[in-house]
Amino acid sequence: MGSHRPVPAQPALGLSAAIDKGHDAAGVVAAASGAANLVELDALVGECRACPRLVEWRERIAVDKRRSFADDTYWGRPVPGFGDPDAAIVVVGLAPAAHGANRTGRMFTGDRSGDWLFAALHRAGFANQPTSVAADDGLQLTGVRITAAVRCAPPANQPTPAERDTCAPWVDAELRLLTQVRVVVALGGFAWAASLVALGRAGVAVPRPRPRFGHGAEVPMGQRTLVGSFHPSQQNTFTGRLTEAMLDEVLGRAQILAGLGE
Repeated sequence: MGSHRPVPAQPALGLSAAIDKGHDAAGVVAAASGAANLVELDALVGECRACPRLVEWRERIAVDKRRSFADDTYWGRPVPGFGDPDAAIVVVGLAPAAHGANRTGRMFTGDRSGDWLFAALHRAGFANQPTSVAADDGLQLTGVRITAAVRCAPPANQPTPAERDTCAPWVDAELRLLTQVRVVVALGGFAWAASLVALGRAGVAVPRPRPRFGHGAEVPMGQRTLVGSFHPSQQNTFTGRLTEAMLDEVLGRAQILAGLGE
């Protein structure tokens, strides 16, 4: 049976037109800054075509499928955030995986990294089930929202600096609309750097010199704290660089910092 794709809400006409006029960085800024709520933001993210290289790649992968997913209908679009709109913790990844979120339409869903992340979220009490295989599988998150620094699957999992910067307004808008967030958990160095910059743009005082990424690193910034974790990539989990206990420890610490645990 093929996986099911989410159907985003339709964005407000004026905001959608902001992207349609040029599919460029200026359109992203206009659309993201005008989003009134997360539902509208998620719909706008799903319409973005601002980065030609990423658009070409995500859509090509949706046609040239991995053999094991040959019967699936790929999402093949930018992937919006997912989770609790009143989240106290936001988890930031790098970008959707080509045959994971780019296929299923939900962050960290349908790949090995997501297997690790959602199992850990379930152990911590943030997820109602330990697996995330399709957008309609019944998964619900409480207290946590998951997003990424870049919303389209990039070739070789490596977005360019220009693509990162073009996508940044979506992250800014998400942080603006997630008014209850107290902790940002960055999965990997790329997400750490993007989160630091995004928090700075949100008016949070970023320490100087800029804090370096590390697993378990913490940076208190006013009412919010940035926490680092190695990314649950196969490279990290297969080699033991990241273990279940290490990921559990980071999420447990985030839980405490967010006022959700003892």
